[in-house]
Amino acid sequence: MRLAAFNVENLFDRPRAMNLENWSEGRAILDRFAKTNAILAQPFYNSSDKAELKRLLAALGLGKSDTGPFVLLRQNRGKLVKRPRSGGIEIVADGREDWIGWLELRTEPVDERAIRNTAQVIADVKADVLAVVEAENRPALERFSKDLLPVAGGAPYRHVMLIDGNDERGIDVALMTGVGFPISDMRSHVDDRLANGSPIFSRDCPEYLVTTPRGSRLWVLPNHYKSKGFGAAATSNARRLAQARRTAEIYEALSARGEALVAVVGDLNDFPGSNPLAPLIGRTDLKDVSALPAFDDGGFPGTFGSTAGPTNKIDYVLMSPALMAKASGGGLFRTGVWSGVRNPKWPVYPTMEKAEHAASDHAAIWVDLDI
Repeated sequence: MRLAAFNVENLFDRPRAMNLENWSEGRAILDRFAKTNAILAQPFYNSSDKAELKRLLAALGLGKSDTGPFVLLRQNRGKLVKRPRSGGIEIVADGREDWIGWLELRTEPVDERAIRNTAQVIADVKADVLAVVEAENRPALERFSKDLLPVAGGAPYRHVMLIDGNDERGIDVALMTGVGFPISDMRSHVDDRLANGSPIFSRDCPEYLVTTPRGSRLWVLPNHYKSKGFGAAATSNARRLAQARRTAEIYEALSARGEALVAVVGDLNDFPGSNPLAPLIGRTDLKDVSALPAFDDGGFPGTFGSTAGPTNKIDYVLMSPALMAKASGGGLFRTGVWSGVRNPKWPVYPTMEKAEHAASDHAAIWVDLDI
């Protein structure tokens, strides 16, 4: 059987801020969005909070309307802001209990050719069990499987499961499995908390039990750790460190119960040897699929972006020792990753004429298992 993981970077709709050609601009918008939400969640807004909210809302393009170019301000009951005719923004709420509403990222459709190329990658990888990163929701993922995979020459997945996670943008981790590979048990860790009460996982670290046609029990833990893309580096590093520690605990609990075949897969947003991933890679007995002699990375160790260097190795299939012993080969599938117009580093689909047509910035990662 083949196990794979693929960050599809949304299937149908994607936040506008993440569709900009200049990622540094998009990152700044997402950073402001996160900072604004953190203040809005406070029970009380003091004068400095209100001043910062005014600055952030104006920077997000909400100075004259609740509809900005990248963000919507929902004021369902009560009011957060008023906009005097003379101009500017006035924060009229004194805390979270004074109004009901939220800040919401505006989305727009993903390029149609990019969607079809995403389907082509999945069809070409031919995974029996596929962990999907950055899927919007289960109905969208199921519609993608049923409507687009056959067009790309693939078969729809028989089982599609996604548990809503903690990301306000609606990007979650999911699992799709083929005929003969039912998902027979699942557990969510969406409510696992840090000491300060905030969620550990940016999305979730679900545990899925997949039964193979031979009757083997394979536990798959899809993940998508905190991005380096926005927010303070120390904060994002600390969050990934906590996520790696908790994932290691979940894995070791499975091992203690006698579950021998376990895989931690997905986008961990950091490279091997980094401090945040140390609790998972190095302090457990999990083995990286890239250590297989038969692993084919195409000459580029990185899994993300057009440079694909060692520090861009952020997508993983990590396996328990017993599962690693069942692995016969693996690799990275990059045909859907844009590698530039001049001197491309690897072949891409002929339908990819520019970066916007790419299936994803991430290569799919896969392993063949004799279970």
